[in-house]
Amino acid sequence: MTTADSSTPDSTDSRNTERFSPLHQAHVDADASFTDFAGWQMPVRYSSDLAEHHAVRNAAGLFDLSHMAEILVEGTDAAAYLDYALAGELSGIELWQAKYSLLLAENGGIIDDLVVYRLDETKFLVVANAGNRFAAFDALLARAEGFDVSVVDQSDDYALIAVQGPNALAILRATGGVTDVGTDLLFMKYYRITDAFFRGQPLLVARTGYTGEDGFELYLAADQARELWDALVVAGADRGLVPAGLASRDTLRLEAGMPLYGHELTLNTFPVQAGLGRVVNLKKENDFVGRAASVAGPEAGASVLVGLIAAGKRAGRADYEIFRSVDAENADGVITSGALSPTLGYPIAMAYVSPDLARLGTEVYVDVRGTRIPATVTSLPFYKRVK
Repeated sequence: MTTADSSTPDSTDSRNTERFSPLHQAHVDADASFTDFAGWQMPVRYSSDLAEHHAVRNAAGLFDLSHMAEILVEGTDAAAYLDYALAGELSGIELWQAKYSLLLAENGGIIDDLVVYRLDETKFLVVANAGNRFAAFDALLARAEGFDVSVVDQSDDYALIAVQGPNALAILRATGGVTDVGTDLLFMKYYRITDAFFRGQPLLVARTGYTGEDGFELYLAADQARELWDALVVAGADRGLVPAGLASRDTLRLEAGMPLYGHELTLNTFPVQAGLGRVVNLKKENDFVGRAASVAGPEAGASVLVGLIAAGKRAGRADYEIFRSVDAENADGVITSGALSPTLGYPIAMAYVSPDLARLGTEVYVDVRGTRIPATVTSLPFYKRVK
């Protein structure tokens, strides 16, 4: 038996409706600047991009991620179903463990990259990107046929708050109202999740994130989001915590070499091109959507993702072209994400280039507003925290 549901009665109509986080008023009160992100009005910054970026690297940042999509998969066939629906082997993860995975199209392209949490033997929480909420839900629902499983879009019921940075653990442990944490946070491993309560209501605490720092992502009912946000602000007041927007989140994830859907990952991208071939488990006993295409792989000569570093302060940005020489006529690559790294102090970028340019140490040229700037192919990530 397959069942499906959406927590929003008018979910079809809501696909084209401007959305606001349950924390919107908190951001207004903090004088945030807003931007449209996948139809949501989300804070892009509060003070400055650099200040918020450095706060996360050196102390802690507080992020509203309530635009992300939460899809509950539950039933006796839940594990087998996810093994079929996704590229990874989700049946093999332990209770309270998380796993990064990919939702592939039949042709091997990427519909979305997502994180799956196992909450019980037959219960999983799938977290998808905001811009792919409906594409991911529709694909997961279509693949549920023939499995004893329910696939429920609970995105509108959840708020998601992240605390990221070296002081994240101390801040969360000091947050008033957080009780009955199932796993001692001090000993909680990375990519794990545990249950807890906030002021008597259920709370999920995951040691995951998208910044390259230690940190936690907190899932709770939308109507409790403001209370938890305010409690975290109080707990972090003397620990360097600042609210942080999407701009700093983007430079943080870029330094950490983490791909962003719509930039490094698309429907036209094979995982192996993006350095994610290991996420596709071809050793699974059962079939999964996209297996045949993944075995065949991309066409010969398909571009591959690399890191680039350059000297000076002029940074390449998304869609800037890459050339193999300073006077080459035709481009041999394109930047997908780029910035002047706040942590490192020099330009960094992720880019797709021809395979013969992907060797570490290769020099290429980035066209930055008509001037070709030399850059060197390097390994990812650009930044790795000291543990």
